[in-house]
Amino acid sequence: MPKEVMERSASDNEYLHKDFHGALSTGIAYLQEKYGDDSVRDYLRRFTLAHYAALREDVQARGLVALAEHFQRVYATEGASARIRCSDDEMVIELDECPAVMHMREHGYAIAPMWVETTRAVNEALVEGTVFRAELVDYDELTGARVERFFRREEL
Repeated sequence: MPKEVMERSASDNEYLHKDFHGALSTGIAYLQEKYGDDSVRDYLRRFTLAHYAALREDVQARGLVALAEHFQRVYATEGASARIRCSDDEMVIELDECPAVMHMREHGYAIAPMWVETTRAVNEALVEGTVFRAELVDYDELTGARVERFFRREEL
């Protein structure tokens, strides 16, 4: 029988990392229990500043459109039903349910009490040092449904 060779690369596969969220939730719960609430926020902030450095530079250069493109890619990959409205001065994201929260619930993962910080602290860090601010307008702990808002800071 002749030898058959199949060539594949990682990019040939659909990218999904849903179980990552369960591991992150466990890590967040551990940090909170052992080191307190501020340790969770500090970890997420530091991670965001390092991991999303290029995105943060893009926000500095192009404004909120850079964030809108980023979130459109993320939510499309995760299969989320997200509505994103964006102008030069404000971006609002409405998410009917969070795919990570729903996946964790469906598979019996514990959801860390501070899971909401994966949105709030990360968004704040994404725009840290820019002319923009981030706020979590609304959040449903049961489904992860939320309204996120990024907006231009008012001049002092």
